[in-house]
Amino acid sequence: MNASIRKLSAVLTLLALTNPARSAEVIENFLGMRFVPIPAGEFIMGTVDIASARHEVPDPALDALMDETPAHKVIISTPFYLGETEVTQQTWLQVMENRPGPAAFWRRKDWQALPVTAVSWFMAERFIEELNTLDTRHRYRLPTEAEWEYAARAGTQGLRPFPDEQLEDFAWFIDNSGDEPHPVAGRKPNAFGLYDMLGNLWEWVSDWYAPETYTGQTRVDPQGPATGWGKARRGGSYHCPARLIRPAYRAAKPPGAQYSVIGLRLVAEPKQQGGETPPGR
Repeated sequence: MNASIRKLSAVLTLLALTNPARSAEVIENFLGMRFVPIPAGEFIMGTVDIASARHEVPDPALDALMDETPAHKVIISTPFYLGETEVTQQTWLQVMENRPGPAAFWRRKDWQALPVTAVSWFMAERFIEELNTLDTRHRYRLPTEAEWEYAARAGTQGLRPFPDEQLEDFAWFIDNSGDEPHPVAGRKPNAFGLYDMLGNLWEWVSDWYAPETYTGQTRVDPQGPATGWGKARRGGSYHCPARLIRPAYRAAKPPGAQYSVIGLRLVAEPKQQGGETPPGR
């Protein structure tokens, strides 16, 4: 644990108590991580237009689309703050004091702004545990699958939250990435102001994965199944073809898996003592 970071966190907590003027739109923590307010609301989770999705998917993978059905209304009952970007290598190094992933990514001139990669779900949870210890103003966690898709859709219902021909404007994927990750916020943000929700890196979410989850899960703030073989990941990566770069596309890996295409994005929950009030409250 970095003692200087802990000291800085304590100083900023004192400043927050003595200077309550804060941004009403975006919160920023002691490491400079920015979190965007996502309002409570409802949306259609899953793929409504399976016919269009099938048109993009090669025949051997058609069965995989079934875990995106049935499309169903989900209510997100509480507003939350979601990371404006994926967690970067700089932030990971500040908190964990190690460098996961390919050494080549850490040797790049832009290494600080690259999303941290090759972190397992267990490693993500360990990072969150450490960050929660360091930060006295906010509590962190991974988003649920439902929260992630709600934020990625940003009020839309189609296969993508923008016309297909604009995909390269919003996402890094195999057609425009050079098959390598790119600094966060290098493409356009979605309507909520979130960058790289699609492409660049897959993002771990909190839920266990099950292909039949949508057939019986609760429709208000769903948390996913109680157990499973793997943890869900969302969004696609720089290595993926366009057909996988969709808000509804579901995939999973064992929680101990580490791949150079998987990272994370966090939810921040301001603590009530000296912290901001959650958005919309």
